[in-house]
Amino acid sequence: MRLEQVLHEVNVLSRSGPATAEIRSVEFDSRAVGKGSLFMAMRGGTVDGSQFVDAAVAAGAAAVATDAAEKFASLVERHPRLPLLLVPHGREALARLASNLYNHPEELLGLSGVTGTNGKTTTAFLLDAMLREAGRKTVLVGTIEYHVAGDVRASPHTTPESRDLLQLFAEGTQLGATEAVMEVSSHALEQGRVHGLPFDVAIFTNLTQDHLDYHQTMQQYFKAKQRLFDGRLGAPPRIAVINVEDDHGLELALRSREAGAELFSYGLGVGEFRASSIQLRPEGMQFALETPWGSAEIHSELTGRVNVQNMLAAAAAALGRGLSLQQVVDGATALRHVPGRFQTVQSGQPFTVVVDYAHTDDALRNLIAVAREFADAQPKPGRVLTLFGCGGDRDRAKRPRMGKAAGAGSDLCMLTSDNPRSEQPEAILDDVLPGLRESGVRFLVEVDRATAIRRLLREAQAGDIVLIAGKGHEKTQQVGAELLPFDDASVAAEALAALGYLGHGEAR
Repeated sequence: MRLEQVLHEVNVLSRSGPATAEIRSVEFDSRAVGKGSLFMAMRGGTVDGSQFVDAAVAAGAAAVATDAAEKFASLVERHPRLPLLLVPHGREALARLASNLYNHPEELLGLSGVTGTNGKTTTAFLLDAMLREAGRKTVLVGTIEYHVAGDVRASPHTTPESRDLLQLFAEGTQLGATEAVMEVSSHALEQGRVHGLPFDVAIFTNLTQDHLDYHQTMQQYFKAKQRLFDGRLGAPPRIAVINVEDDHGLELALRSREAGAELFSYGLGVGEFRASSIQLRPEGMQFALETPWGSAEIHSELTGRVNVQNMLAAAAAALGRGLSLQQVVDGATALRHVPGRFQTVQSGQPFTVVVDYAHTDDALRNLIAVAREFADAQPKPGRVLTLFGCGGDRDRAKRPRMGKAAGAGSDLCMLTSDNPRSEQPEAILDDVLPGLRESGVRFLVEVDRATAIRRLLREAQAGDIVLIAGKGHEKTQQVGAELLPFDDASVAAEALAALGYLGHGEAR
């Protein structure tokens, strides 16, 4: 594609060098540059892409764009025969460049975005299942994995950079996809990774403390989430699906309406989309879905009140995308589980073992509440045993809150490592302990996560529910700079086998 075509509607502040070039790809990573690439040398959180321009040129770059105004003159001096472009915002330019190169695949898809602290993944999986059950081909982008018209791929990022996202969309449309469902992280919204994408439906699940290592304050965190709804991405969504039981959701509903979006409000007992006659069991749930389209009975192998809320959000979005109420019901039934979300490990043991991604105090509190309800409902009430930790290089302020939340609802807690990253694991545990002690719960501390899982399972008795929280679907543990193989469900299955439970260790 000619350079001028790739630059269509890109805001260029200054340019030098030849006016023409043939562009084969757009790249933001100099290591991916090849002959004919346009290299977008943009500023990142810790790295300035302009320092890699020479390497990109050596690799065959046909043009370079940068948002480093103070470096532009020196780049022109070093590369006078290369098309060089100065843009005001690197990520916004990258989004437009990639959209032009891939012939605007985002315009061929009904795009639904899900944001919030908790519930994004399950809500996205549910909406994707509903759309697919209705016969539509989809692209799914999120924390656990990517789906491209049925092809399942690894997920390096919850919300990838726009260039990679648009490539996924292009591949999807070539295979017949007409819908895209994606989790939209606060980082992606703040950084402009989804700038210019025409979201038809935007979903807000909730907001609780997380990512303050990046956003600094809850207000800044909320402002990042607002971008999906208030038109700052380019245009507001046609439909805003918002949890009005959340205090931030009430404010967001107002902002969405002011921006021109149609509001679909939901909540367990309030809003246009509600749930009644809720019945929860460890093996699944059922409830009456109340909507402006009428009522329907939902049966699902997912469980817990938080998943009732996720189901309401997905149902509202699906109806907004033109599905019938029956197609919503069929899709809800079709999704049997979401990896790492209340995922049970079954080896014939007389107690329940659950692996879950809960890694905020609110998510942990909700998870324990579900387990407590099930444990108390048995003829002989069981106990709730909770294993958890906190990630390194992340919001330290939430660590004692995690300890307090875990202890408040559990009968026994096991504090252990999560992904310590560059921090010392023992230092992270020390930050959690004040909240855990404040709760008054009996607790154990074991730094090694595999050993901690084995120790906690040895404590379990018939009727208990053992929660292994924090990592969920993850298959690695980050210790320092290393990514070590680690799967909570597999470690639990191996521990159960060592205890004499000889089932298949199947997770569902």
